[in-house]
Amino acid sequence: MEPVENSPFEMLIWAGTAVSLLGLLGLIWCIWQVSRAKRAKLPEEDMRAVLKKALPLNLGALFLSVIGLMMVIIGVFLV
Repeated sequence: MEPVENSPFEMLIWAGTAVSLLGLLGLIWCIWQVSRAKRAKLPEEDMRAVLKKALPLNLGALFLSVIGLMMVIIGVFLV
C-alpha cells in the first residue's frame, strides 16, 4: 500500500468545509435567538435590542459560510 498524501488543495477543501459549517452553526444560532425572542412576545424595544444584537452575528456567520464555500470551490478546481 502506498502512503496516502494529502495535497494542500485537499486540505483547503476540508478547511473550507469546517469554516462553512462554523458559519452555518452561527446562522442556526441567530435563527434560534430571534425565534426565541419572537415566541416570548417581547415589547417592541426589547425585540429591537435582540435583533440589533443578532444582526452583526448573522452577517458574520453568513460571511464565514460564503468564504468557506469559496475555499471548497477553489480547492475542487485546483485538485
